[in-house]
Amino acid sequence: MKHYETSQLRNVGIVAHGSAGKTSLVESMLFNTGAINRLGRVEDGTTTSDFHPEEIKRQITIHTSLVPCEWNNCKLNLLDTPGFSDFISDVKGVLRVVDSTLFVVCAVAGVEVQTELIWSMASESNLPKAIFVNKMDRENANFEKVLEEIEDTLSGNFVPVQIPIGAAETFSGYIDVINQKAYSFKNNGDVEEIPVPDNLTDTLAMYREKLIEASAEMDDEALEKYLNGDELSESEISNGLRIGIKSGKITPVLCGSAVKNMGVTQAMDFLVREFPAPEDKSGEPLSSLVFKTLVDPFVGKMNFVRIFEGMLKADSPVYNSNKEKAEKVGQILSVRGKIQEPIIQATCGDIVVLVKLQDTNTNDTLCAKEKCVKLDPIVFSVPTYSVAIAPKSKGDEDKLGNAIARSMEEDPALRVEKNVETHETILTGMGDTHLDITLDKMKRKFGVDVIMSDPRVPYRETIRATVKVEGKHKKQSGGHGQYGHVWLRIEPLSDKDFEFDQEVFGGAVPKQYFPAVEKGVKEAMTDGFLAGYPVTNVKVVLYDGSYHNVDSSEMAFKIAAAQAFKKGALQAKPVLLEPIANVEVFIPESFMGDIMSDFNTKRGRILGMEPNGRFTTVKAQVPLSEVYKYAIDLKSITQGRGSFTMAFSHYEEVPAMLADKIIAKAKAEKEAAEK
Repeated sequence: MKHYETSQLRNVGIVAHGSAGKTSLVESMLFNTGAINRLGRVEDGTTTSDFHPEEIKRQITIHTSLVPCEWNNCKLNLLDTPGFSDFISDVKGVLRVVDSTLFVVCAVAGVEVQTELIWSMASESNLPKAIFVNKMDRENANFEKVLEEIEDTLSGNFVPVQIPIGAAETFSGYIDVINQKAYSFKNNGDVEEIPVPDNLTDTLAMYREKLIEASAEMDDEALEKYLNGDELSESEISNGLRIGIKSGKITPVLCGSAVKNMGVTQAMDFLVREFPAPEDKSGEPLSSLVFKTLVDPFVGKMNFVRIFEGMLKADSPVYNSNKEKAEKVGQILSVRGKIQEPIIQATCGDIVVLVKLQDTNTNDTLCAKEKCVKLDPIVFSVPTYSVAIAPKSKGDEDKLGNAIARSMEEDPALRVEKNVETHETILTGMGDTHLDITLDKMKRKFGVDVIMSDPRVPYRETIRATVKVEGKHKKQSGGHGQYGHVWLRIEPLSDKDFEFDQEVFGGAVPKQYFPAVEKGVKEAMTDGFLAGYPVTNVKVVLYDGSYHNVDSSEMAFKIAAAQAFKKGALQAKPVLLEPIANVEVFIPESFMGDIMSDFNTKRGRILGMEPNGRFTTVKAQVPLSEVYKYAIDLKSITQGRGSFTMAFSHYEEVPAMLADKIIAKAKAEKEAAEK
């Protein structure tokens, strides 16, 4: 690929709900530019951008693919993004580095959930947008209906610049609203001019008037001319359209069929002609952002980089300002799916791949050391769906650790923690599909088979009454014996996990044994008396006891204290505690009743509601055991339109009937493990 100046670049995120046809659109674009000589199919696993094994297997886009192509003396950096909510982090990375977005909307299904969500994100980032109404050749395709849905559902000023001729099996061409000419599609993606169909002349007049009005408002001279009743030229209309797209005040709507390569060439012409080039800051020192990381089995770690200022040259030093470390850029790659081509340099605005950088990962800024900067990072969604994982083979713990570390390098939406109470490794992601695919990749890439299960709830145990209890450990077996004798007062404690004190008078228990008594109690608390969960909110006071000059020892007092605590805790009205989470759910207002009803079935307490336009934030406290799979529940209730955050709040007593079941289950599991 030849070198292109900044003005010749177009960085376009191709975004949509899953199955709207993004990948097929990109494939047809590549075919039309001559980058590939035959059209691949998603169903056959032969497309350029969906080349990872997990994408071919599931027939969905999972990883963003960088797919550059050359068209009309410009370089189109197309970024084909995932369309399913579990992989929204990839989309957020793309929206941070592109200069415009092309939304693909199905002419049959209309505006779907992910389209709505991504539209809001792109609008917040003030990105120029256009819509390609795809699948006009499908049965039940309806351009007018979809356009109405777009206007009702999404925010913006939507202006069709193309009108489809026919629909479904009669879809055969389009009318260009700017030049008022009609075209018929030929087999190879080309078109030939035809007369404007009589049944569409009124529609053309209506949309052209809307386009002229929208364009005129972008330029004072054009607006004055329009208000005076004068005709605007094609160039004046295009100029206003270009300004409106860049400012986000106009969203053009195009149409076609990606699979049949109808309208795709015209969409590419439109992107080159009307979409903005990156801001040219090639004379500045380097600043660039890593927005994605992949680990390739052949070339190693690949960092996808957008250059915002300056230039990148092969075999040159750069500085990672986040890690405060120097890096050496070896090869710079231009990649198209899995095809990689070394290039000597990359100009300002370009998107390229750097390989084998030692300390660089997603969200790191690579810059010139003499002008150290940190670019605004990508704000990724917080993962909320957790599972417990363990290697299938006991000896694979190290393998699993390495696989998790490498997976987290690639995927910023993964979190892992070792739960010290349940002794489980907890992997958290965006949903069940996300984690299923992550574990599949671990097996394929790193050879580690992983067992996945629901996380254990970290219950705790405590007491509700004060008791006094005796513990005595006495053993004689020739020579020195063992003797420890304590009296403990065990009390409920509200503001701390544990407190130990002593009120021994007259040396009944020597001071040197106090730490041993405390240690014995603490060890007994780690494995509770009801169901084996840690004990909390307890105060223990050593107030009496006795010792033997010869036979007493720290070990004897430790054992006596542990025995006393276990015996006393069972007499002190023991109860089971469960963790309670603070949950905040962000939903369209229409789902508020369903959410509140669902929280009631989960033993939740509604704390409040905060309206925010068409959306509402519902705040609640819910037992953690009820919301481990809330990511799936919320997706089902809101058709994917809701999001939530969750954080630990406190512990509360488990209702007696539930506690009995939990205790019985824990005892059964313990007995099974001991057999």
